[in-house]
Amino acid sequence: MATPETRETIEIGLTAEARNTVSNVLNRLLADEFLLYVRARAFHWNVTGRHFKQDHELFEEEYEALDETIDEVAERARTLGGKVQATLGQFAQAATLPEADSTEMTSEQMIASMRDGHEALARQLRNDIQVADEAGDEATADFLTGLLEAHEKRAWMLRSHLEG
Repeated sequence: MATPETRETIEIGLTAEARNTVSNVLNRLLADEFLLYVRARAFHWNVTGRHFKQDHELFEEEYEALDETIDEVAERARTLGGKVQATLGQFAQAATLPEADSTEMTSEQMIASMRDGHEALARQLRNDIQVADEAGDEATADFLTGLLEAHEKRAWMLRSHLEG
């Protein structure tokens, strides 16, 4: 039975240094995406109030979308040959977003916290896109641009819940 050929090098037109730089960016992004996912889960579990059903479903939509994003970010890092951090300790150390304690928040505060998280990620993604571009990694820059658009849209939708 033939075994698959293994190769130590990745030949995709990026230097090992460029791939490492972008993988590091993706790992930090993964930590922030995971932190925002945990925030959405906690809000889903702890939301109360007059608009419980609507808000409960809103936070479910949030964590489901973030779950997909987390997987895509991790897979992009692996595509580049990077290792993916995957422990809570590693996420906590790498994340730049603050944690949010849902036990003392109103539903409006929870929605605002999710909005703020998406906006913070949008701001960071603008820098991350530049890093990927400077590394010559157009594919990751394009991938990150798609994430930027998604975070901007989620922030807008959450802002709309808070208006009026």
